[in-house]
Amino acid sequence: MESVDTDDGERHGDDAQRQALRDAMRFPPETVRRYVASGHWGDDTLTGWLERNAAARPDAVALLTPDGPLGFAAFADRVDRLARSLAGLGIGPGAVVAVQLPNVAAYLISYCAILRLGAVMTTLYLPHRKAELASQLAHSRARAYIGLADIDGFAAAGTVLALSATLPNLHHVITVDGDEAGALSFDRLIASPGAGVLPPPPAAADPMLLLFTSGTTDRPKAVPLNAHGLIGNARTSVGEHSLNDRDVILSAAPFGHLFGLYAFHLAMAVGAATALLPVFSPPALHERLAEDAVTALFAAPAHMSACLGGGLFDGGALDRMRLIVLSGTAIPETVARAVAAKMPNGALTQLWGMTETQAGLYTRPSDPIDIVARSAGRPSPGTEIRITGPDGGALGPGEEGELEVRGPLLFPGYYDNAEATAAAFTADGWFQSGDLATCDREGNVAITGRKKEIIDRGGVKYNPRDIETLIEAIECVGQASIVPMADPTLGERACCFVVLEPGARLELADIQRHLEHQGVTKTRWPEALRVVDDMPMTPTRKVIKARLAALLTED
Repeated sequence: MESVDTDDGERHGDDAQRQALRDAMRFPPETVRRYVASGHWGDDTLTGWLERNAAARPDAVALLTPDGPLGFAAFADRVDRLARSLAGLGIGPGAVVAVQLPNVAAYLISYCAILRLGAVMTTLYLPHRKAELASQLAHSRARAYIGLADIDGFAAAGTVLALSATLPNLHHVITVDGDEAGALSFDRLIASPGAGVLPPPPAAADPMLLLFTSGTTDRPKAVPLNAHGLIGNARTSVGEHSLNDRDVILSAAPFGHLFGLYAFHLAMAVGAATALLPVFSPPALHERLAEDAVTALFAAPAHMSACLGGGLFDGGALDRMRLIVLSGTAIPETVARAVAAKMPNGALTQLWGMTETQAGLYTRPSDPIDIVARSAGRPSPGTEIRITGPDGGALGPGEEGELEVRGPLLFPGYYDNAEATAAAFTADGWFQSGDLATCDREGNVAITGRKKEIIDRGGVKYNPRDIETLIEAIECVGQASIVPMADPTLGERACCFVVLEPGARLELADIQRHLEHQGVTKTRWPEALRVVDDMPMTPTRKVIKARLAALLTED
């Protein structure tokens, strides 16, 4: 796989692949006209933003890396060099390149280089192993893989090289962390870009990302996205977040997830610096916040809970923070208030989004903590939402139902999965998120759970999210998750999985007494308890309830 010789077909990308992606990104003409006329869709691309920042502010810091700051001009030069090397390998418009890296400079250089070619990046989470890699590389028809030789003892590049025998589209494996027999070196590709010819810059309508859903309940689905939706959503949202070119933005979320990339999109929109945290740990985040003078942090509630629990936000650690944006799961009110109290000069906000939408809802920095602690805020510019009942009819303020979305941020359909696309959209074009929500009279939306996580106990259905929050308030409980378990009489009963503090003990009766004291009706109490060392989590810190449910069937 070390050869860089290519035929003309490879050099110009896979035309069939490009057409399939374009077909997946096709919008009705009236939709295109409406969003262009409203200004939500423009000509902006990430490639254009990088060129603009490099020309206007060449020495301004683009990336803060462990090796020192990298200015926009130097960043753009590395992107150009890698793009020319990839072009020499036959990577061109429509070709898919898979990236499996921590949040390091090579990730963002790869991302921008892939897009410069009109190619498409598909992301692989760091925890992915052979089964996930084989499935996603095959479904995306990736032509190249950029990753590590070693991920915590897992031979990532070697595994992909071995898989390439069964992946006819995969031609190149590129390693960032050293040499691997049969693979190309990322550093050498940048140092010696060769004579690869760059195609014309991409257009905003061209596919740029092919992301897989996190798959907490179902098998992952591939979501194609372009600059109209992603970059337009960032351009119209950056002012809503009150970000500017003096900010230093850090994502504790992995770049493999759209929330992490959204933080980078916002930074590029205004020419702000991006600080890099390769892999989250509370001490590592604490160090980066101090050393890089971070002013805007994008993270998950679990990240905040871990830092609060370790006392890492004490002593003025968040004094310079202007903005924290939390997403991934609902924020426990106690966590929201505790973090906000440690930000004397900034604001905590909450954001709701999906792979299919990027940033759909968020609170604004001017919102009071009472709104932030209980809701995900209001729609992003141009986004429409509605809450619907079981019959599909719209519900009123305060009524719980499924959150549906439409607007210029929305993807048009899943890649190579017409069945999933048909199931995801209503007849009148609304995307059914699968999230349960309520909306108050001011338009603030509170996410209350997942539709598929509803417990159906003898025909009485309820959302367990608020019960989980109450259980997590028990002093010895670190984390709680409730899943349905089969019951021959009632159909389903609730089983509560908990992670306990070291040395703690907890009985089911303790939980039930606590819930009774909180005024929770007995029919909503969990009727079984399982203590686990850790919750199965997605890389975006969501509990994979399907794996918990599978533990019950193994008994």
